[in-house]
Amino acid sequence: MSLLEKINEPAAIKKFTLAELDILAREIRQELVQTVARTGGHLAPNLGVVELTLALHSVFDLPRDKIIWDVGHQCYVHKILTGRRQEMTSLRQFGGLSGFPKRAESPYDAFDTGHSSTSISAALGMALARDLKGEDYQVVAVIGDGALTGGMAFEAMNHAGHLQANLIVVLNDNEMSIAPPVGGLAAYLSRLRTDPMYSRGKEELENLLNRLPHLGPRVLKVIDRLKDSFKYLVVPGMFFEEIGFTYLGPIEGHNIARLKEVLQHARNTRGPVLVHVITTKGKGYQPAEDHPDRFHGIGPFDPATGEPLAGGGPPTYTSVFGAELVRQGEKNNRLVAITAAMPDGTGLTPFARRFPKRFFDVGIAEQHALTLAAGLAAAGMHPVVAIYSTFLQRAIDQVIHDIALMELPVVLAIDRAGLVGEDGETHQGLFDVSLLRCVPGLVFMAPKDEQELRHMLVTALQYQGPAALRYPRGAGMGVPLTGTAQPLPIGKGEVLRRGRDVTILALGPLAYAALEAAGDLAARGIEATVINPRFIKPLDEDLILTWADRTGHLVTVEEHVLAGGFGSAVLELLARNGRKGIRVRCLGVKDEFVHQGKPAILREHLGLTPAGIRAAVQALLAETPILHRRRNQTKGISGG
Repeated sequence: MSLLEKINEPAAIKKFTLAELDILAREIRQELVQTVARTGGHLAPNLGVVELTLALHSVFDLPRDKIIWDVGHQCYVHKILTGRRQEMTSLRQFGGLSGFPKRAESPYDAFDTGHSSTSISAALGMALARDLKGEDYQVVAVIGDGALTGGMAFEAMNHAGHLQANLIVVLNDNEMSIAPPVGGLAAYLSRLRTDPMYSRGKEELENLLNRLPHLGPRVLKVIDRLKDSFKYLVVPGMFFEEIGFTYLGPIEGHNIARLKEVLQHARNTRGPVLVHVITTKGKGYQPAEDHPDRFHGIGPFDPATGEPLAGGGPPTYTSVFGAELVRQGEKNNRLVAITAAMPDGTGLTPFARRFPKRFFDVGIAEQHALTLAAGLAAAGMHPVVAIYSTFLQRAIDQVIHDIALMELPVVLAIDRAGLVGEDGETHQGLFDVSLLRCVPGLVFMAPKDEQELRHMLVTALQYQGPAALRYPRGAGMGVPLTGTAQPLPIGKGEVLRRGRDVTILALGPLAYAALEAAGDLAARGIEATVINPRFIKPLDEDLILTWADRTGHLVTVEEHVLAGGFGSAVLELLARNGRKGIRVRCLGVKDEFVHQGKPAILREHLGLTPAGIRAAVQALLAETPILHRRRNQTKGISGG
């Protein structure tokens, strides 16, 4: 029997010897590679924290003690140790284990995470609640060096240092988040890792100075001043010390004995403590060590070679966007591109290579990215901020206050809009329409396919104000990418199919699902008009009202929440114009968070498939007999 098979709860590893823990670490790595090869997921981050996770579970008493994993994509080892090993085959699958911590999934998961830089704030809140309630347990936040570039992390550390709260922050420093960390903090951590002067500990230095003879009050003051000055030169972690943390490290993050020793010391230290741990992302699996960025988040792959199993297919929306941005950058030397630590994920790497001086990776700092863009625009540049829909949520104030209020020409390229799949609730791009539709002066678009995405990018770049375009994750529709991208007339949709019984307004690529549904309806004697709205804001009001009057029935379809979404915009339009007799059905996401699963499965679950659209149309029309509808139609269907 393997050691891994003996673990039913984390307390079991407390009895293991150091030699057994080393063997267990190897077994866990093998399990991780085999599991993620089948399900896809975040492999490299988890391979890098195997020993750290074992040490944490050896020293702390979960679930009484609390561990909060920042972002949470490195929690697979934690899940294996906390009774979920047999369920790991369902990782990130519909109805299976989440790829992130989930309180509803296990009492060992102290806090739901999925976005970066939140762990220290949450840990501080728990520590304060513990003290206010007179309870006794430890709170540990595990945060990566990439996540530590996020402003929230600094705000939380500043507060914790001020309060001198009892909590432990473990800095998992692997020198590699998704992309290489940027900024002054990254350079500072690099010096901590590499400068031999920093290997001298604070306690060793102070013990040395304390052994000096007592030379009188005046000389002692000089010694104190010298001690303070000397500490700035040789004591590691002075930045953390100055904001009130006790700094321990740097520690070799794959040495379980040393990790346990330092974590025990941290446990016994009062006030906030930062434990600086150096790890190797992808540790123990050579393909992941060689390419930690590729294995940060990966689909199913061959564990023997590390090569992805997925085949070819149409180019992704992301790659089409990136290629078109390079073409536009060649024409316009004022065009600049900005990302918040996601150059590959947002398709900006080709632009960065072609125009390195006009590309800015700000680290995990979405708010800064947007206001940086505003500053660039105010000074005459034309910035494009490529950002995932789920991460744009963190910078809505900047869109409103710093960009739209001054009518600045900033383009928001909103990637991963709609259902993103296996990463689940924290990453679904289902709120951007509601958040942005209310912003005055913003032009907001959604392409039905990758060719239209090219045209919309040019449209956004030519608009002299804030503009946004939302497009999904994954492969495009496979349409030809021909000709030069041309601007579209702002606020004008297109009719894809004409019919007299019902109008289907389908946002983005769902227009193709609506066309298929219309074909199925035609075989059943129901004639449907299908409209690609193109513009969420401004709506093509004349087109929508014209077809609403002609058919008397509307169905809106969107990969987005219904509250405040595209369907809401259509209902508002009808209400403003007194169209009380139009029957409407809105398809989208109801008042719920959407769990993980392949997008195709999720669309079926939500009724956003051709069959789901067809059923919605049939249910809507069942309320009004077809002959009665046609007798009351007074307008033809040749216009629009």
